[in-house]
Amino acid sequence: MNRHVVSALVENRSGVLSRVSGLFSRRGFNIDGLTVGETENPSVSRMTIAVTGDEQVLDQIIKQLGKLVDVIAVRELDPASCIRRELMLIKVKADESVRPAVIEIASIFRSRIVDVSPSTITIEATGDSEKLEGLLLLLRTYGIIELARTGLAAVERGSSILNITI
Repeated sequence: MNRHVVSALVENRSGVLSRVSGLFSRRGFNIDGLTVGETENPSVSRMTIAVTGDEQVLDQIIKQLGKLVDVIAVRELDPASCIRRELMLIKVKADESVRPAVIEIASIFRSRIVDVSPSTITIEATGDSEKLEGLLLLLRTYGIIELARTGLAAVERGSSILNITI
């Protein structure tokens, strides 16, 4: 079972997200991550969907998504030729005694400190999943109080684009 990233351009209107997620639940497919946002064209949104499954599951997902009226274009993004990023906010226990160590770890991972209180530090981190998992691994030692992740955003490298086919 492999992790796949599917990118879809969809009409930017109410109910589209519900129809897409409903398709997944009706077919028994699990969504590992889902990110949706407006594109450079305000009438179009990009969905980045992370799923786990074999090639047959992936083919089924792409075919089923392509049949939805609101879906303009859909395809899998090849991991070798796309840029994947995620944003994460991590609130860590950090009193005065451990604060320098937590700040150093954040710095090593090129993360930003976005809030400090007497007992906590909140870190903003962006990067690929492996980088973020590495950061979490080191911060767990200090106690993660709260965690928020955006989900994956991905685009293809170079001049290759997912575009509207009319």
